[in-house]
Amino acid sequence: MVDFLYMTWLGKPIWMWLGFHAVIFVLLALDLGLLHRDKSREIGVKESLLLTAFYLTLGLLFGGWVWWYIGPQAGQEYLAGLVVEKSLSMDNVFVIAVIFGYLGIPRNAQHRVLLWGILAAIVLRGLMIGLGAALVHQAEWVLTIFAAFLIYAGIKMLVSGEEEGENKSADRFTGFMRKHMRVTDELDGQNFTTRRPDPKTGKPVLWLTPLALALVLVNGADVIFAVDSVPAIFAITTDTYVVYTSNIFAILGLRALYFALAAMVDRFAYLKTALAAILIFIGLKIVVADTFELVEIQPWVALVVTVVLLAAGIVYSLWRTRGAAEAPAAVPPAVEVPRERLGSSHG
Repeated sequence: MVDFLYMTWLGKPIWMWLGFHAVIFVLLALDLGLLHRDKSREIGVKESLLLTAFYLTLGLLFGGWVWWYIGPQAGQEYLAGLVVEKSLSMDNVFVIAVIFGYLGIPRNAQHRVLLWGILAAIVLRGLMIGLGAALVHQAEWVLTIFAAFLIYAGIKMLVSGEEEGENKSADRFTGFMRKHMRVTDELDGQNFTTRRPDPKTGKPVLWLTPLALALVLVNGADVIFAVDSVPAIFAITTDTYVVYTSNIFAILGLRALYFALAAMVDRFAYLKTALAAILIFIGLKIVVADTFELVEIQPWVALVVTVVLLAAGIVYSLWRTRGAAEAPAAVPPAVEVPRERLGSSHG
C-alpha cells in the first residue's frame, strides 16, 4: 500500500493527488452539510465576502505548501495560476447572474445550482486539463496555438461592444428543452425535477424545473469559460499538478464570490478590459519567452502583471461608476445585466 502511494501519476506521487482531493471533499462536505443545511436561507453579501476570503486563504496556504514542498518556482507558478484563474472567473460570475435573472431563479435557490455546478465544473475542468496536459507534453508547439488563441480571445473582448438587441442563445436553449422535454413554468422549491400530471394521459410523470435549466446553462458557461482559462494557465506552467490544484481552488470560491459580485454587477463595467489585457499579456508571454525565446519571463512577473491589471480594472470601474452606488437599483442586479452575454462567458 505504501509503495502504491509513492507511485508517480502525471508527474507527482499518488499520495499528493489523493491528499488534495481529500481536502476538497472535506471542504465541499463542510459547505453542504454544515454551513448551508437551511435551504431557504439566503447568502448575504457579508457572508459571501467572508466565504470568499476563507477559500482564498486556503488557496494561498496550499500555495505556501507547494512553495515549500515542490520548490519556489512551482510555488510562484501556482500563485500566478490561482490569480489568473480567479481573475477570469469574475467574468463568469456576471454570466451566471444573467442566467439566474433570465430564468427568474430566486436568491435562496441560487446557491443550490452553484454548488452542483461547481461539482460538475471540477469534473469537467479535470478532463479538460488532462487533455491539455496530454497535448502539451506530446508536442510543445501546442503552447503556441494556445498563445494565438489567448491573444485572439483578448482582442475579441476588447473590440466586441455590447450590441443592441438580445442574444437568442438562452431563448433557443429553453425553447429546445421545452419542445423536447417536460419543463415546468414555475419552480418546485429547490428541486431540479418534480412530478406533475401528463397533459395527455393525466398520469404523474417526471418534469424538469427552471432550476434544472439554470444548472445546464451554468455548466455550459463554465465550459466556455474553461476554453480560455485552461490555455491561460498552461501558458504559465505545464506542471499538471500545479495547473489542476490552482484551477480547483479558484473555482471553489466561485459560488461565494458570486453572491458578493452579483449585487454590484454594474460597478464593474470596465473589468472586461482588464481581463482582455490579461489574456493578451499571457499569450504574448508564450510567444516572446517560449516560442522565440527572446527574453526569459519569471513566473513572479506574470503574477505581478496580472495583479496590477486586475486591480487597475477594479479600481477604475469602481471610480467611474461611483455614482451608481448612491442610487438604489430599480430591479434586481441579476436582471439588469444585458442578456447578450449569455452566448459567451467573455461577451
